[in-house]
Amino acid sequence: MFTKAQAEAYFLAEKQESLVFLIIGIVAILSAIGFLAVVKTPFYKGLSIPLIAIGIIQCTVGYTVYTRSDAQRKDIVYKMDMNTDALRKEELPRMKTVMKNFAIYRWVEISLLAVGLMMIFWFRNQDNRHWLLGIGVGLAIQSALMLGADYFAEKRGHEYFTGLKSWLKQ
Repeated sequence: MFTKAQAEAYFLAEKQESLVFLIIGIVAILSAIGFLAVVKTPFYKGLSIPLIAIGIIQCTVGYTVYTRSDAQRKDIVYKMDMNTDALRKEELPRMKTVMKNFAIYRWVEISLLAVGLMMIFWFRNQDNRHWLLGIGVGLAIQSALMLGADYFAEKRGHEYFTGLKSWLKQ
């Protein structure tokens, strides 16, 4: 049986993971800036491109989820007591969309990881293409991190979505 405590735990876990996501994004961006300012080799210039690009996405998503999680948690717990119809009309469709988006994110991240790994393989021995090797390494690292984080977020989302549906059937 799904409980309000489980719904709260879902949003608290989302908030915690989003903070980790935000920190990873900040570290990626700061690392890239450091590489561009200090190291300045073609490999690190290439590495900086996906670190900054994906780091911005990580910061944006991390910050957005972090700042809205508490309000969502309170809203859902309130609706579990006072307005179950709103859960059916708003939260279930929202979570259905979230779960569909996770499938899209997974395939995008797998594709970017594959591209990064192919770039590493193709450019690893080409001295005049070190910046492309750097892009491949950065893309592979960032894609793998995002794929891992989204795996756990999707798993939590599935448990929450399933629990919420079962709770509404009571």
